Amino acid sequence: MSYVDEVLARVKEKNASEPEFLQAVEEVLESLRPVIEAHEEQYKKEALLERLTEPDRQMKFRVPWVDDKGQVRVNTGYRVQFNNSIGPYKGGLRLHPSVNIGIIKFLGFEQVFKNSLTGLPIGGGKGGSDFDPKGKSDREVMAFCQSFITELYKYIGADVDVPAGDIGTGAREIGYMYGQYKRITGLYEGVLTGKGLTYGGSLARTEATGYGLLYITREMLKCHGMDMKDKICCVSGSGNVAIYATEKAQQMGAKVVTVSDSAGWVYDPEGIDVELLKEVKEVKRARLTEYAAARPGAQYHEGRGVWQIKCDIALPCATQNELHLDDAKLLVENGCKAVCEGANMPTTLDATKYLQDNGVLFICGKASNAGGVATSALEMSQNSERMSWTFEQVDQKLEQIMIDIYHNIDDAAKRYGMEGNYVAGANIAGFEKVANAMLAQGVC
Repeated sequence: MSYVDEVLARVKEKNASEPEFLQAVEEVLESLRPVIEAHEEQYKKEALLERLTEPDRQMKFRVPWVDDKGQVRVNTGYRVQFNNSIGPYKGGLRLHPSVNIGIIKFLGFEQVFKNSLTGLPIGGGKGGSDFDPKGKSDREVMAFCQSFITELYKYIGADVDVPAGDIGTGAREIGYMYGQYKRITGLYEGVLTGKGLTYGGSLARTEATGYGLLYITREMLKCHGMDMKDKICCVSGSGNVAIYATEKAQQMGAKVVTVSDSAGWVYDPEGIDVELLKEVKEVKRARLTEYAAARPGAQYHEGRGVWQIKCDIALPCATQNELHLDDAKLLVENGCKAVCEGANMPTTLDATKYLQDNGVLFICGKASNAGGVATSALEMSQNSERMSWTFEQVDQKLEQIMIDIYHNIDDAAKRYGMEGNYVAGANIAGFEKVANAMLAQGVC
């Protein structure tokens, strides 16, 4: 049995109840086979893969808070510090009822490679809670966030672990958490990113993941003799990533015709009205039914269905495992040329393989949605320097980072005889930097 197979079997046995984590590990290790086989004796002796797939530490804690009716509520909080071989742990805090330790581990594992790909000195981590901010008052959200950070603060710091936002954790939540961290520790430092502009936040951070997705998509198309102009795009999701991916795609001359949320989706053949979408989702925090009601010609549908619309480019920006094999078949049948992931692991393994086997250009999330964490790292730099860069400065750095990521993953795939396989390229390029750092630092 090969070293990869030994580790996969051990991980599956040890983490049998965590399907998302197992999926992430399998996807990475399978694509790393040629790299591992080239160094199998050394890596096995150093137990490199065992160390890579086992988090440095996992925290699980109680989060009690009081709602507006005076009722005490209890949620569960998590933080997984996965690997800090190239820098402080870095990764978002997800607030969503689906959150459990397996999902946080999968996200933290992916984050290790994503952060490596940025070229910046940041390690991988992730955290969150099964708390749902939807439908809660500002005071209730504040009560939860203060309780959450009262436990988490013990494990984080500007040079230790720097959390950020994620699903359910926006500027409001980060603000409450940062205020409580500062109150408890007395430290004014860059310990959380995604902060407000008045207290250490970075311009372009809100837009970064969505904009970065389009910068790498455009570079890939350019290298294959295509561009964004007049392309029809389907976007899933209607949160931060989806909104700003839609905005940048349309700035590049494409037409985005779909968005979705957990209840349904909208098809707008005239192109999504970004300002209306921002009003509905960022200001009112409402459902897409309000978008459809305010937009003549837009069609609202309940449930899933975004990927049945004919498009040139598909940008899944909602959540994990949202694009299934049947969806991939529809995209291929409808002539889709490229799928680039804005969310973390939104495409199932069989759907990914089908897209690749049928000639669809495909970039996985650890590469294509790295713009958010890259800009978070730029926020850390600004905090350390006590400086604030302009929007244009940050955006320019972000664009170059995403262009470099594309060429690095393209080069890595070519070096191992897998030209055009950007999943393998992303895993290899991310792995090599982390592996070399781990080996250089000894058994730790």
